[in-house]
Amino acid sequence: MKEEQQYLKQVCKVLNQKISLMEEEIFEDANQIQEFHKYLWENKSGMDKQELNSVRSNSEQEAKLLLQTRNYFKKLLKIKDSPYFASIEILNESGIKEQIYLGMTYLKNTNLDQLIYDWRAPICSIFYDYEIGPVQYESPSGLIKSHLYQKKQYKIEKQILKHVINSDINIEDEVLQSVLAQDSGDKMKHIVTTIQQEQNLVIRNTKDKHLIVQGIAGSGKTSVALHRIAFLLYKIPNLSSNQILIFSPNDIFTEYISEVLPTLGEENTIETTFHDYLHRMIKEYKSVESYPEFLKRYYGNKERCQDVFYKQSDSIISDLENFVHDLVEHLHFQKGFCENHVYEYSKEELEELFHQKYNQASLFERINQMSEKFSEQNYRGSSKKKATYHKLILEALNLKKDYRILLLSFFESSFYHSTLSEKEKCSLKQNQFITYDNALIFVYLKGLLEGFPYDNTILQIVIDEAQDYSLLQYKILKQIFKKASFTILGDIHQGINPFYHYQSLEDLKKFWQAEYIELNKTYRSSPEIIEYANSVLNLHHVYALQKGQEKPVLFRKHFSTLFSDINYLKENHKSLAIITYDEEISQKLYRIFKDQFKISLLLHDKDKFQKEFVIIPAYLAKGLEFDSVIVYQEKNHCFQNSDHNLFYVAVTRAQHELIIYESF
Repeated sequence: MKEEQQYLKQVCKVLNQKISLMEEEIFEDANQIQEFHKYLWENKSGMDKQELNSVRSNSEQEAKLLLQTRNYFKKLLKIKDSPYFASIEILNESGIKEQIYLGMTYLKNTNLDQLIYDWRAPICSIFYDYEIGPVQYESPSGLIKSHLYQKKQYKIEKQILKHVINSDINIEDEVLQSVLAQDSGDKMKHIVTTIQQEQNLVIRNTKDKHLIVQGIAGSGKTSVALHRIAFLLYKIPNLSSNQILIFSPNDIFTEYISEVLPTLGEENTIETTFHDYLHRMIKEYKSVESYPEFLKRYYGNKERCQDVFYKQSDSIISDLENFVHDLVEHLHFQKGFCENHVYEYSKEELEELFHQKYNQASLFERINQMSEKFSEQNYRGSSKKKATYHKLILEALNLKKDYRILLLSFFESSFYHSTLSEKEKCSLKQNQFITYDNALIFVYLKGLLEGFPYDNTILQIVIDEAQDYSLLQYKILKQIFKKASFTILGDIHQGINPFYHYQSLEDLKKFWQAEYIELNKTYRSSPEIIEYANSVLNLHHVYALQKGQEKPVLFRKHFSTLFSDINYLKENHKSLAIITYDEEISQKLYRIFKDQFKISLLLHDKDKFQKEFVIIPAYLAKGLEFDSVIVYQEKNHCFQNSDHNLFYVAVTRAQHELIIYESF
């Protein structure tokens, strides 16, 4: 213990000095860059082009270095009170025992000795992956074999060593149990100190372009995904946060995970929902139904239309593709045209260009290429008449570029193997609103007809709640982000789309040519809660790492006990959620209790909330966790046999205590 205290003292001394020196350096460098920009502005008129470009290049390089210094400075400030959290004792390459300390970022002394290693460094993988004995890790120079003698974990507060824990196995021990026993906060936290071996396999995987992760409720899928992002930012040269895109299930969840990457010392990435992306790609309708609204439409009204089953199915993909292929093949020019009374194109010439020369392009891309060719041909390489030719070609084809009409043409064609109501047809003709199921078809149809918008700026994509994405959605994303690597995480047991289900996420392995990994340990809930949750879906392979609290799942049959249950759970835990079947019962409970408690009512995916006490329908609760949960049901507002996945989602939100109100 004394040696450890001495080492901490040494580290803190170097750390404090480093922070102090960097503070001065950053201030001086910023002033110098500001003065340099002022000099450049005042003297640029007297510089030739080559000199000016050279000066600008130097300026940009200095600014980049300053930004890197600032980012490292911020990381040092974050670890100031607790510089490291663990260490490993191994044989180094010289055959000498060496103790490696793990922290959120690295620290070197003036002699460039490594006092702390960044947890993402290759050597640190030993801590997460191995028990005492022979070990190996991939270094930049190749595979290194060594021997692990000891693992330690530290609790350091305000640069004071509180205690040291010797760990001879991976971290399913005192530190993990103390973390699991804690009440959850308003935002998701990092798990650097308790990453498990199976999680580490996902986080540090760089050999596979695409990764599919099936993880049961509470297995830390989202945390793993965020730590994977932090690792990739460390591992991949020049990868930046603005080249990474996270698809979240809803805006509530986006807000919930917003502090993880910053606490890991990284900038937040670009985040969106698939609905937001749909809205961006659909300009023809003012409003697009979101996925939660789509679910609400079913769970609120039990609207289970056969037409929606078909629209959500994989078979709609080939039907759309066949429709577009048939449309293009049977599209012929009705006439030729003459532009400006000079430049004439015969029907036969147009046919040859459209069906032969440009036949590799999509329908409207062919027209674009022909328009550009004619304009440049006749106007000395200028594209100024492209729009004119575009219009003339459409007229000659007797075709309108109106995707709403083309969507209706598909629905009315023999390729669509269902029927559309007159009400829905009328709605689609207008430009006001399109349902979620129709929006997916619309975007794919539009992509087939004009080409998908290619985004080469995004290099890494994380998709959370992967089981909620149909194959059609994956085809759309794959077409747009051709350059990106995908990390796809989900749980088939939490698939709550009543119209689309996977037997296994491994079904996606062939489509993505991806590595498939399973996470079957849950860190969220107590054994009592997990045992009950397993019984809901008849699961046997899921087990809890949290030690038993001897607090059984409780069952109620009368509304009269609800008030006392709320009081009890609020007194004993930091957060409580009442999870209901639908929006109607959530609103009812909110009206009853809003004057007695401070409550957040979540009915929409963009609602803000305080985690202390929340009332929320089950279909909005995915990804969230609470210290205690009441699953509340009433007659006509209860989970049916067909809703067992939704019920499973509801009960697995609970960490420590769960009370279930059966329908009455």
